[in-house]
Amino acid sequence: MKSENAKSNTAGSFSFPKKKRLISNSQFKAVIANGKRFSDGLLIMYISKNDFGYSRLGVSVGKSQGNAVVRNRLKRLLREAFRQNQDRIPAGYDYLLMISYQRLKNSEAQRTLSQLTFEQVKNSFLALANSSLRTKNQ
Repeated sequence: MKSENAKSNTAGSFSFPKKKRLISNSQFKAVIANGKRFSDGLLIMYISKNDFGYSRLGVSVGKSQGNAVVRNRLKRLLREAFRQNQDRIPAGYDYLLMISYQRLKNSEAQRTLSQLTFEQVKNSFLALANSSLRTKNQ
């Protein structure tokens, strides 16, 4: 019985329930309007303070980023990077993540995005979250 409780507590700390998601268009617009923007060439992150005490995530991947298969894969990578690193980012903020590959030609960008790895996304996400933390502390 103890192992089940320990297992569920560990899994629960990295869960991604609905309350931690930005879903509606008005929530996305509020983060963009009130938040700060950070970018590193791969991702664009908007971050805005919330009153919930926990972090929430919104993901936006436009049609220009590829077909449905590529877009859904990118969204899964972004959500997983957030889910696994919730304990490493400041709590009490809304995060809106977008892919930023506009500088490449369409075919080149789609090829690059379809080969994107979880490690690349995770490192980019953490770097942006840390730069937002440094900006907040100044």
